[in-house]
Order: sequence, then structure tokens, then C-alpha cells
Amino acid sequence: MRDILNDLEAGKQLSDPDPVRRAQIQMKTPLPKRFYKTVAVAPVDGGFAVHLDGRPVRTPGKALLALPTEKAAALVAGEFDAQREVIDPVTMPVMRLVNTAIDGVASDPQAVLEDVLRFASSDLLCYRADGPQGLVDRQNQLWDPVIDWARSALGARFLLAEGIVHVEQPRESIAVLGAHLAQRSEPMRLAAIHVMTSLTGSALLALAVDFGALDGEAAWLAAHVDEDWQIEHWGQDAEAVTRRSARKRDMMAAISLLDALKA
Repeated sequence: MRDILNDLEAGKQLSDPDPVRRAQIQMKTPLPKRFYKTVAVAPVDGGFAVHLDGRPVRTPGKALLALPTEKAAALVAGEFDAQREVIDPVTMPVMRLVNTAIDGVASDPQAVLEDVLRFASSDLLCYRADGPQGLVDRQNQLWDPVIDWARSALGARFLLAEGIVHVEQPRESIAVLGAHLAQRSEPMRLAAIHVMTSLTGSALLALAVDFGALDGEAAWLAAHVDEDWQIEHWGQDAEAVTRRSARKRDMMAAISLLDALKA
């Protein structure tokens, strides 16, 4: 299912899950020219559709691209309107996510839910460094509040470990997360949670954002404690900066869609 989601989210011209590699592939493929003049949001049964020159947009699977709220549809419309001479899917993360939800997640939400739970069983926040002390302290500062929130707000207790040795999480805790995710099984919402989970390596961070217990910037910072520590001490190259920027763009797009769906 994860491979299917990556392919759907990327589209036929952007089939590699790595955002930098996708951009390289896209550069080799001629982008379609912008063929429309006007972009609008129009009500349809059960939601709102995006229209280009009065015609509804469809997904790669030929389904109507319709969203539950007007605010969510406006996000996609804004991405279409921002295109200039050509249409570049790389710059349209919300549209790609919506396509994934409609063409992929809607057909098998349980598989996506289970994939999020697989992340939870080896969640990033549960694996702590044994040194140096500065990194240990930073992990504790940013990760402990989320672990505490999961226990108090969700009723899910997670075990911590030092290093990379796998620690088996209580089945009851994974089951509790599964119950909460089942209440969020709307395809677009679940797709957004899946994107956040896969980008951060943490289902707990994704759920904390969805519940409103953590904002997007705080979740992104928490997900990159180790990486930021390495950057501070060793620096980073230009390709790493580009890759991280692309991943953050997709993360914030998922959060924007979540917020718009709740409007």
C-alpha cells in the first residue's frame, strides 16, 4: 500500500518517492502548458469541485476532484491559479495529496490505517540516543511531551529504548491508536495523517497535529532533532537542503489540508 500511495501521490511523471529524485525526473519530462484562464470553486453533491474555465478537474483515475469543504477546495484551486506558463505538479502538493486520497485511500482506507500503525509500532519518538548529553536532552525536551500527551489524552502508553534495538510496544497501545485512527478514516484526512507519519517517522507526531495538541512547525522540529543536531555540528550540503525543503512543503500541505477539512 505504501508503494501505491507514493506512486499515486507523485503521479505518472513523478513516480519516485524521493522528492529530489521526483524533481529530477520532472525536469527531464516536458511539463504541460497552462491551458486554462480561470480557476473557480463550485458546489457539487457532497462537497466542492475545482473548475478550470468552467470545467471540473478530474483525478488521474478520472474521478471528480471534489473536496468536502469549500476551504479545502480553495487550497487546490489556489495551486492551479499559481501556475504560470506550465503546470508543475511538484508545486501542487495539496492537489497530489487529494488525488492520492480519491484514487487510492478511498478504495482501501484500512490498509492505510494499518500502515500508520506499523509506524507507531516503531515510532521515532520511542528510540532515544544514549549520547551525547546535549542530544539526549533535546530529544527529551521535544519528545517527552508528545509521549505524555499520548498517554494522558489517548490512553496509549509507549515504551522507550536507547539506540536502535527494537522494543515491542504494548498491543493495547497500538489498538488504542487504531481506534482513534478509525474515527479519522475519511480518505483525505487519513491520507494527510499518512503523509505526516511517513515524513516524520512518527504516528504520534501526526496524531498530535491532527488533534491540535501540536502545531506543524513544532512537529517538524521534533521530527528533525537528530538531523538538526548533525547539521549544527557537521553542516549540510545543498542537495540535503533541497530534499528537506521539499519534504517540509509536503508536510505543511498535509497540515493545511487537515485544517481546511475541519473548517
